Amino acid sequence: MRITRRPLAAALAMAITATFGVAGLAPADAATRPAAGSEVLIPYEEFTLPNGLRVVVHTDRKAPIVAVNIWYHVGSKDEPAGRSGFAHLFEHLMFNGSENHRGEFFEPFELVGATDMNGTTWLDRTNYFQNVPTTALDMALWMESDRMGHLLGAIDQKVLDEQRGVVQNEKRQGENQPYGQADDEIYRALYPKGHPYHHSTIGSMNDLNAASLEDVKNWFRAWYGPNNAVLVLAGDIDAKTAREKVTRYFGDIPAGPTMPRVEAGPVKRQTTRATMTDKVPQARIYRAWSVARYGDADLERLQLLAQVLGGSKSSRLDRRLVFQDKLADKVSAYVYPFELASTFYITADVKQGVDPARVEAIIDEELRRLLAEGPDAAELQQAQTVVKAGFVRGIERIGGFGGKADALAECAVYTGDPGCFRTSLDVVAGATPAALQASGRQWLGEGSHTLVVLPGERTVLPEEPSPTPAPFALPKPDPKFRTVATGVDRSRGVPMPESFPDLKFPALQRATLGNGTRVILARRDAVPVVQFSYEFKGGFAADLGRKLGTSSFTLGMLDEGAGDLDALAFANRAESLGASLGAGAALDGANAYLSALKENLDASLGLFADMLRRPRFEQKEIDRVRATWIAGIAQEKARPNGAALRVLPPLLYGQGHPYAIPFSGTGTEASIASLTREDLVEFHRQWVRPDGATLIVVGDTTLEEVVPLLEKHFGDWKPAAPAVAGGEIPQVPRPAEPRVYLIDQPGAVQATILAGQVVPSTKDPGATRFDFANSVLGGEFSSRLNMNLREDKHWAYGAYSFSSGAIGQRPWIAFAPVQIDRTADALKELDREIRRYASGEAPPTAAEVAKIQATEIRSLPGAYETGRAVLGTLGGIVRFDRPDDYVFRRKAEIEGLTVEQVRQAAATLDPDKLVWVVVGDLKQVEQPVRALGLGEVQVVDADGKPVAPAAP
Repeated sequence: MRITRRPLAAALAMAITATFGVAGLAPADAATRPAAGSEVLIPYEEFTLPNGLRVVVHTDRKAPIVAVNIWYHVGSKDEPAGRSGFAHLFEHLMFNGSENHRGEFFEPFELVGATDMNGTTWLDRTNYFQNVPTTALDMALWMESDRMGHLLGAIDQKVLDEQRGVVQNEKRQGENQPYGQADDEIYRALYPKGHPYHHSTIGSMNDLNAASLEDVKNWFRAWYGPNNAVLVLAGDIDAKTAREKVTRYFGDIPAGPTMPRVEAGPVKRQTTRATMTDKVPQARIYRAWSVARYGDADLERLQLLAQVLGGSKSSRLDRRLVFQDKLADKVSAYVYPFELASTFYITADVKQGVDPARVEAIIDEELRRLLAEGPDAAELQQAQTVVKAGFVRGIERIGGFGGKADALAECAVYTGDPGCFRTSLDVVAGATPAALQASGRQWLGEGSHTLVVLPGERTVLPEEPSPTPAPFALPKPDPKFRTVATGVDRSRGVPMPESFPDLKFPALQRATLGNGTRVILARRDAVPVVQFSYEFKGGFAADLGRKLGTSSFTLGMLDEGAGDLDALAFANRAESLGASLGAGAALDGANAYLSALKENLDASLGLFADMLRRPRFEQKEIDRVRATWIAGIAQEKARPNGAALRVLPPLLYGQGHPYAIPFSGTGTEASIASLTREDLVEFHRQWVRPDGATLIVVGDTTLEEVVPLLEKHFGDWKPAAPAVAGGEIPQVPRPAEPRVYLIDQPGAVQATILAGQVVPSTKDPGATRFDFANSVLGGEFSSRLNMNLREDKHWAYGAYSFSSGAIGQRPWIAFAPVQIDRTADALKELDREIRRYASGEAPPTAAEVAKIQATEIRSLPGAYETGRAVLGTLGGIVRFDRPDDYVFRRKAEIEGLTVEQVRQAAATLDPDKLVWVVVGDLKQVEQPVRALGLGEVQVVDADGKPVAPAAP
């Protein structure tokens, strides 16, 4: 239920969503057309129902789940003038129940344990997707078909007003972030008024307010017919079963009209520029071009060009602006692929004190050089390997954002060919330096728009006038489409499954290396990739007695040059191998990770071993990363949730506690500025060590194959210093009474509210029961907090609660970004919900407990579809000393939970000892919050330091 933005640089999306031609859906054809043989990527079969619904089926039996992914070929580009935001508003309306299921759309899916549930809208399409257990496929198809064919009777003025409010708060939430208005300004400038990409997908407040009930119903009648949709089923399903089930649930839905398609394309325009000011810590430069549409091979070549120019640490802009001249903290180049015209972006975060014009000049210089000379063969080969590796990793997933179902649906909607990504990869594989140069010259010359966002007061981007839409006459459906009788009695309600697949978790195999490291292997051979996570002790808690951020900074420096390779050479080597590797710290530990293509496993492990055993910690790289790191802290403080999560932990744990730190682990500007090379070397010697460590391996390998390689690269690794016993994490008391801390964010259109409290450790015997109790209160979409502030009051886009893992007392946090004029009201509602739940005045109900039990238990068979999911679970088993069969024990504990146990766990919370943090415009929120009398109120800055009251 969000607008999704997917830069091409993101793994599977990068490899398969770009650059395919615009074509209508293939003619209705009752015959199943098999795809080419099993040697092709993502083999599929397809058929079309008589009513025009196109269905694509991909079989993948690795887990007992099916991805259901339906794409409607309508997006914000299809909105008439004066009705911007309709497509996205209607996406939200589709989640509010249908004529034969009047409850929340998510509810039955939660009961069957569905995962990866969401819906998104963008310029050219609207999609809805969920992964369900195989036995729940009938339920999912019934639900999707009921809202396709039986929705209008469930939409009334109350529902429209509710979702309009939710969408408007989603808009506020986006605009309230630093640089949050940049995209709107860029698209207004890049695409002229009248072009379908000129306005934003989320729309204007005026247009959203003007939407009438009849307007939205006509939108549904026009665009949500089966003949304007593609349904993809991927996973534990075959074409014969799919045809029977889809025909049964969708066959009797009448086709809608065949709507005329918008005619537009890339824009040739004058070069323009603009500036705006915002509450941002540093200037950011955006440069954008309107380029080739989806389906043009030029766009694939532009994707490769973007990778060479600014797609990675070793790209030309990174080398020049970040490494050599040190004028920018971050730079990138990427492509957003769209049906009518795509957008090529270059962005740069300018170092504080640097004139943005200097950075712009270098961007111009490097781009001109690349277009004049073209990339060299090594740069091109490296970019091609990055794309290939991203694709191989991505196709492990059947559903969700960027999974195989997404790839098939996108190709089918935009090109008529579900397998169009094969053409895409062929273009990538066959690209030459000369071809990239020619594509770049054609599209990346004159005609760009540059936006520079400068630190200053927040400038509100004014909404453009909203014209009155022209009268709309709905065309009649094409008579070639027909329905078929199905015999489904929808009055009987949602067909819920009676059985569910069993939980399966890969068997764990163990070994011990000569260096003392324990090895845990979980074999998964869905894709030729092997993933590693070397688990160490330490983490943020080990910063106690050191400079804050030492652990995170040290781990982050491991891939900034190692062995014989400096930082750039190391990055180049990793990309040439198709390897992804790095390291990071968490609250109670650290890990180094490697994702290696099977074909390059030995060489990738060699690079991984150098990173861990021989980091260079060169002073010039420390200085470079330090400057960028400090800029990142400023960015963190500029984001409302980032500022709140920096301030809250010290308030919960008290100064001097190992957890009384910003939970990002980034430290402070002063602590990072004072770090020395010796600090990093010492932390590495003490904590990045083989003895007492565990190396988790998940993927396409065996102990017989991988252990000799691990011995080759790590077997003789010896600790460089004596082991230091980790200290106990001390217990802290909760405050004697509630306290409220306010952080000023002038000009904010939302307030971000957090409530926090310490609760028992993740290792506590009652941890699962508390997590369960939290799910009832705020851990699910349909939990109490979200149902109140989003669905009932529509003051927020979302309101949730969670408790992150910790060896010591865990932090429990409830949060809600709310519209600014409802800050005090929302604070009062959050307090009321928590208070009534924890006190037992409104205890968990049997229905709530049963629903969360169903969600937790029935989602488990699909929860471990990917190697990354298995790797994460094994990391928790190692970190918290859990038994190998932990996932089965946890399942059994949840199955046996009683309402009384959940009630007792809910009582862990004490509403009279909460710590509240509110980030917002104090001119608007301070007095209303103080008037609540919730507790002592204090104004602090983004570092948590008290702010003196302003002079009257």
